[in-house]
Order: sequence, then C-alpha cells, then structure tokens
Amino acid sequence: MRVLVIGGGIAGTASALGLHKAGFDVTVFEAHPDTAEDIGAFLTLAGNGMRALAQLGATDAVTAVGFPLTSLRLLDSEGAEVTHAPLGEADDPALRYRCLRRGELSAALQGEAVRRGIRLRHGARLVSVTDGPDAVTAHFADGTTATGDLLVGADGLNSAVRGLLMPEARPVYAGQRVYYGYTRDAAGAGPDGTITMVRGSATAFGYAVSPAGEAYWFARAGGEPLPAGATAAPSAVLRGQLLPLLREDATPAAGLVDASTGTIMVTNATELPPGTAWHTGRVLLVGDSAHAASPATGQGASMALEDAVVLAKALRDLPDPGTAFAQYERHRRPRVEHNITVSGGLSRGTRAPSGPAGATARPAGPDERLIRQLAWHTPLSDVPPEPR
Repeated sequence: MRVLVIGGGIAGTASALGLHKAGFDVTVFEAHPDTAEDIGAFLTLAGNGMRALAQLGATDAVTAVGFPLTSLRLLDSEGAEVTHAPLGEADDPALRYRCLRRGELSAALQGEAVRRGIRLRHGARLVSVTDGPDAVTAHFADGTTATGDLLVGADGLNSAVRGLLMPEARPVYAGQRVYYGYTRDAAGAGPDGTITMVRGSATAFGYAVSPAGEAYWFARAGGEPLPAGATAAPSAVLRGQLLPLLREDATPAAGLVDASTGTIMVTNATELPPGTAWHTGRVLLVGDSAHAASPATGQGASMALEDAVVLAKALRDLPDPGTAFAQYERHRRPRVEHNITVSGGLSRGTRAPSGPAGATARPAGPDERLIRQLAWHTPLSDVPPEPR
C-alpha cells in the first residue's frame, strides 16, 4: 500500500516512521524548502510521547538533541515553592520528559526517516487533492502530482489538507497569547533537570534551564487575540508587552525575560473544536491537523507521536482503510479531545490545574490502557478504547 504523508513536521514524519515499520510504502511531502523552519519555538515531550517514540524505534535520534527533565517545581506569585516532585517516569532514561526546540525535533525525525529509506520531498506545497474510489492524488504548486492508496494530512494547525476537504473545520482562539524566548547565563535559576512553573497574578510562566545554562521560557497571558501581523512584532515590543505583567509578582519570571537574548516569539493559542471530522474517503488527518489544542497542557507533540503509533497499528492489522480509520478514531478521539478540553479550560481560566500547573493531560504515572495501546505487538483489538 502506498501512503502519501502531507507535512514533514512532528506528526507527519512520525507517522511515516510508524507506517514504514508496519510495511507500507511511504513518501513525505513537506512544503518548507528545508528542515530549518520553525527552529525558534521549543516544546516539552512528555513521558507518553517518549513512550511512543520508543515504539517507533526513534528514541536515540531524539535524545541526541535537547535535554532531559526529571522533576517539576511549582512557585506561587510570591516566588515561594509550593511543590517539587518527580516528573512522569523519571527513573527510565528512555521515558524522561525532554525539552528541545521544535525544529530540532523535526530535523531529528526527518534524519531518522531518511536513514531508513523513507522518501522525503521538500518544497512540495499542496494545492489540491483528488480523492477517488481506487486512489488519491495530491497536486502540488510546482505542477507535479503524486498518487497513492491513502493520504495522511499531517500539515499542522493551518492544514491545507483539512482546508481543502473539510473547510468547515476551523481553528478558534483559545483565550491566551503565548510568548517564547531564551535567556543565556541563567545557571542557578532552578535545580538541574527541573521545569519550573509559576502561577503568576496575570500570567502562567514556565522555564527550564539547559545543562549549558540557557533558560528556555514561555509565558501565557490572557486578552484579545493578536491581530494579523502582530505576531511578527520586534522582540523589544514583545518584551515591553510582557514585562509589566510579570513585574506584578516576586518571581524569577521578569528577570529572565528582561535578560532574554535573541528573538522573542508570540502566537495566539488556538484549538480545533471537539467533534471535528478526521477522515473522508482515502484521506485521514493526524496531529494538530485533526485535534490541535492550546499549549497549556504541553501535550501537542506527544499526542501527535501517539497518533503515529496507533495509526500504523490500525492500518497494519485491518486491510480495509475505512475500517482502520474508524478503529484509529475510536482509540484516539476520547483521549485527544479530553486534552483539548483540559487545555482550553486552563487557557481560558475556567479550569483550575488538576496537578502541578496542569502539566499533563492525565494524572501522573503510567496509564496501563495507553501502554497497551502503544505497545507495537499488541493488536488494537485487544485494547478497549478509552471512554468518552
């Protein structure tokens, strides 16, 4: 079976790794001309995402970049430590949370895909899809086409695949602006291997300090969505927006932002409403294309990695694509829509964090159903789907 994957980011490349492992002929089409796009923002892979990576055989490729996180510390608005606890399954090096730049993760996954012989074509911008009874064809801006048995739309929040085939499904503002940045020479700002979350008066703030002493920080602030073009404002302007909010509190946040180096980034937190359609004919959406959530739970990349494993298993075990897509959705939709709901509630301030700073979409600790769902040699038919 030939599978076309549209999007060479985290969801797309991970899906290609899973489908290739399951024996499919996979080609990835990425609109950007190289792997350096989106190198600025960072993310945290949670233990569930690391578990999915292990099932894809990609642990070593990803742990070669970024740095591990083994504990989570929570500060109140006065800078006092409320709690400091182990993070996930910190005793297992392969399952430790990991902090890294988004572009680093994409490049690591793409490198692993190429190493395995998966075809990866850059500069392929999708313009239309022809979904027929026997095949599906992708049409690209340069006039080329590609035909396969299935097409996986993994091209992110503003998915071209979703826009072409399911135009009624549109992202909505989730109630917060999210700022990202880096501060050099931040050694001593927190214990090694720790992500520190700050419950501020006007912001939610978090940071982790790399072994080289560089702080990776983010801030979430409520307000009206930024208008088009405002997300590209100069770093000095963005710093000026953020510092007055952070200076309301006696925490390390304002000092880290004031001393930040390089580019500060900002984006609107957005989400796809639950109930969005995921598949039609021979086309299926995965990752943010299907179930984007606000970043408040920090689960976006990890959920995409889970998708990759479950999709590969469903198509491996069920020869009919429609049946496989339906089984994939039964197993994935309750979990990812729970994450959308929890994360959106945190962003809008309508839900209090259930754990330290709402760091995970589910309670800490191993989830036995998820472990079985992701285990490569366990058929999905042997795992009950999560209740809605």
